[in-house]
Amino acid sequence: MSLGKDGRLTLYARTDGGLVRWTERNPGGDRWDGPDFVPVADLTDLTVVQGANAYVYFLGRRERRGPDGPGVDFVHAVQYQSGRPVTEWRSLGNFHRDREEGRKAGAPAGAVDAQGAVFVFVRNAGRGLQMRREGKGGKWGAWQDLKGSGLASGLVPSVTSGGLVEVFAPGDRGVQQWRQEKPDGPLVIAQPLPFQALDGSVTALETAPGRFTYYWSDANRTGVVSYRAGAWPVPVGGSPGDGAVVALRTPLDGYDCTVLAQRGAGGTLLIGVCATEGEQGGVWWSDTAAECAGDPALALDGHGRVVVAVCGRDGSVSVARQEAGPGLTLSPHWHRL
Repeated sequence: MSLGKDGRLTLYARTDGGLVRWTERNPGGDRWDGPDFVPVADLTDLTVVQGANAYVYFLGRRERRGPDGPGVDFVHAVQYQSGRPVTEWRSLGNFHRDREEGRKAGAPAGAVDAQGAVFVFVRNAGRGLQMRREGKGGKWGAWQDLKGSGLASGLVPSVTSGGLVEVFAPGDRGVQQWRQEKPDGPLVIAQPLPFQALDGSVTALETAPGRFTYYWSDANRTGVVSYRAGAWPVPVGGSPGDGAVVALRTPLDGYDCTVLAQRGAGGTLLIGVCATEGEQGGVWWSDTAAECAGDPALALDGHGRVVVAVCGRDGSVSVARQEAGPGLTLSPHWHRL
């Protein structure tokens, strides 16, 4: 989900032949327009990222069959305002010249810095990291090899409130990270961390200026952990399935809190709440009993209320919104879109 400048939420999901979206009719209201279908032929993967300008950027991996066999390239498009048309999809090519090598490239992940420059990251055939960056005036630079090895598919790029880009990448040898030391500067690889995160489970949340807390499911299935630079991971409980942990910050009862959401091992949505950077004091988990077949989505609406969206096994999408009450109280009745 993304929040537009007009205070309306938009929810996106990939489907056969493209993507679908639903948009709130009014900020914080229960009526949604959609689904609107945005055609994108041959799309295998889709990532949606948003910049400080509230523009929504779509990054996709496309596999098309040609006279020489299947070929892969990466595409991008932009939505400038809530409910408005998506721009033309343009190709970013592929960093591998060999067609077979190119097919081994992973799904794109992205971030948008404070100047509105889009960064696209992809795991290459050798399981290292490639990056392509949009420059001033919308002109794209060449693909760059940022090195690394043994990376898993779940790349997690993030941007601090000061505009610095970081990439967190789990892999065979633990976690590898790249960071900018100054705006517009190069991304520099750091020493690897000896932590094993379940691929596809990692999320990042800025919990203090310039500092991220990372959450992931432990690869040994012992639950969710939190991690901040300079410390060891802290177990925070939960009963995760094999999908993503998602997170946001919001005040609850006058306290700065972090809300976590995940698909539990039983296939229902679990919600966790703790004081921001206070995970050692405990995370309070609750099972909503709502069916959750894929990764959930979390966002704050135009009135600052928590909204969570889930997908059912039948492909339906439902949302619940925070209601008045102590702590985090979600509406008992889910609204099916």
